[in-house]
Amino acid sequence: MRVAIAGAGNVGRSIAQELIENGHQVMLIERKPKMLRPERVPAAEWILADACELASLEEADIATCDVVVAATGDDKVNLVVSLLAKTEFAVPRVVARINRAENEWLFTDQWGVDVAVSKPRVMAALVEEAVTVGDLVRLMTFRQGEANLVEITLPPTAPYVGHPIHAVPLPRDSALVAILRGKRVLVPTPDDPLEAGDELIFVCTAEVEDEVRKVVLGPDSVERTRNTK
Repeated sequence: MRVAIAGAGNVGRSIAQELIENGHQVMLIERKPKMLRPERVPAAEWILADACELASLEEADIATCDVVVAATGDDKVNLVVSLLAKTEFAVPRVVARINRAENEWLFTDQWGVDVAVSKPRVMAALVEEAVTVGDLVRLMTFRQGEANLVEITLPPTAPYVGHPIHAVPLPRDSALVAILRGKRVLVPTPDDPLEAGDELIFVCTAEVEDEVRKVVLGPDSVERTRNTK
């Protein structure tokens, strides 16, 4: 892919390095001369320009990019970059960084954002995932809220511990995509038995999250969880 990243701070450079190592072509756009450090990511194309200006994006040939990443530390800038990339240059995929949790509601397709990544939300989810057993933890949201990546760590009392996966009556619009068991990552097959302590990773819509919780943890799990929060 050809990827343009607006913002060459620590976050932008880290994303660029990762993408380059995965074989992609990366362009870093930075408006502050002191932040222009090509030696940090020498394999990237570096451009000194303001990504909020239409002329700068035209000169950078943004329309040829498969993905634009708005990765600056300013939410206003990230929204403007996203909107221009999508509406003026029809970039297929726009990913935006959210710096302040209270601004999360703005990062929608109306501003040209396909995927919004909130550092506070991701960090909170990782904390919950690390310490929560017997509840559903939302790790990530896809496609503007149409689907979520969620995790459930099975307690010994879960109704399907010891049962094969095919016996678990999951609702529509949900799928068990991985099982983390100790240091192993298992691709689920219908005959695999579930064990206490398994971390189950699902993709499901928000509408069926409570149903997934009820099936995997028991019919009273939703009410029990709400009463303890």
